[in-house]
Amino acid sequence: MELRLDGKVAVVTGGSRGIGRAVAARFVEAGAKVMLTSRREAGLAEAAATMGGADGQVAWFAAHVAEPGSAEACVAATVERFGSLDILVNNAGTNPYYGPLVDIDRPRADKTVQVNQGAVLVWTQAAWRASMGERGGAILNVSSIGGMSVEPGIGWYNVTKAAVIHLTRQLAYELGPHVRVNALAPGLVRTHLSRALWERHGDEVAARLPLRRLGEPDDVARAALFLVSDAAAWVTGHVLVVDGGAMAMPSGGV
Repeated sequence: MELRLDGKVAVVTGGSRGIGRAVAARFVEAGAKVMLTSRREAGLAEAAATMGGADGQVAWFAAHVAEPGSAEACVAATVERFGSLDILVNNAGTNPYYGPLVDIDRPRADKTVQVNQGAVLVWTQAAWRASMGERGGAILNVSSIGGMSVEPGIGWYNVTKAAVIHLTRQLAYELGPHVRVNALAPGLVRTHLSRALWERHGDEVAARLPLRRLGEPDDVARAALFLVSDAAAWVTGHVLVVDGGAMAMPSGGV
């Protein structure tokens, strides 16, 4: 079955690299018009150019994901440029701290919450007010299997990703029937954000996974395309795990 997004307009936060970039590329390939957003203009321009930005199907808008004003400005620019907003992918994330929760400082704790958790609400509110409240749409939040488990080092990051899972379900309840809200929970994927994990332990983790490899950004992008497409028209409030089988391992396996 071919999944198409013809006539749809999407905003992808954190869209200049990693999972966000792969998701945006898949959406463009499926016929959508896409607004990429992240903080750095150079990365956005380069990413847009690789996806056909010159033909008008892809645009970009530099914004700080945790600032409500930036979210509203980007969404407004999207509606002005493309005429609507049908799909929002809350993908941007950060992890400025590695270590036990009892040692985390307040600034890094707050930053992680603002970017990983608060931004999901901020961008959803902006999308709802500007377009989706009247036209409907689909929202996809990128969580993590860390939000479903306990592990050393990245506990606070995982706490915020657990919050994203609950936000997804709450928003699905509140925004239905016109807006569907789902989430993805990737395992260890080879991205810049997770580099410290896969460079040190990637081979070891991959050897234990049922599928015997780590994830690539496009593995997540393919799942994203399904969840925002009409093929998932009766799916909302769901968290789709994309992890090579990590959550299917015996307790303590990965």
